[in-house]
Amino acid sequence: MNKKITIAIDGFSSTGKSTLAKQLAKHLGYVYVDTGAMYRAVAYFAMKNEFISIDHFDKFSLVNSLPNIKLHFQFNPELGFAEMYLNNENIEKQIRTLEVSNFVSKVAEVSEVRAKLVEQQQEMGKNKGIVMDGRDIASVVFPNAELKIFMTASAQTRAQRRYEELQQKGDLVTFEEVLKNVEERDYIDTHRKDSPLLKDKNAIEIDNSYLSREDQFDKVLNLVTTILE
Repeated sequence: MNKKITIAIDGFSSTGKSTLAKQLAKHLGYVYVDTGAMYRAVAYFAMKNEFISIDHFDKFSLVNSLPNIKLHFQFNPELGFAEMYLNNENIEKQIRTLEVSNFVSKVAEVSEVRAKLVEQQQEMGKNKGIVMDGRDIASVVFPNAELKIFMTASAQTRAQRRYEELQQKGDLVTFEEVLKNVEERDYIDTHRKDSPLLKDKNAIEIDNSYLSREDQFDKVLNLVTTILE
């Protein structure tokens, strides 16, 4: 089957967008792009350069530094997915911390950051055969995507998943901290002026609060198969 499509997956944080996107890309032989990792990489860059902290955000310096931020994904055959590189340094582990999570939505609000990353994302998907997840993939990055998915789940459910994930990695966090982070990110993502998180009118909504990963994958794969037939 030579026909290839673009699959855009949007939704709230910790809804399992990346997990689903990876499953689909692997099954279909498509390219997978984790746009959240790209924004996390910029947030990590801002933290390292002391542009952002709990009580300080120097947007001007971050915007001026954008030409110095080189991002790329590199496939790791041992892990089975592509890892995030910032200026040729593997930062996959560093960008998955709660500290980065606390700043990523604020960095993603900056219009110049969004413009730079959206341009890169559109270039990655120009030949189709791509699965991309994020906050504005269906509405901004690929408005003509053949399949648009919008994923949601309760804040409590998402916080519990994220909490368990961080604990498995050995991060010392409390459930209350994670829930607060989830709720704050929801607010910022849905209220920012530039490309807020919203459900595209053509997107199919999936509430996975009570769905297993397998059931969710089967449900979306059926949608893909219908389009490709």
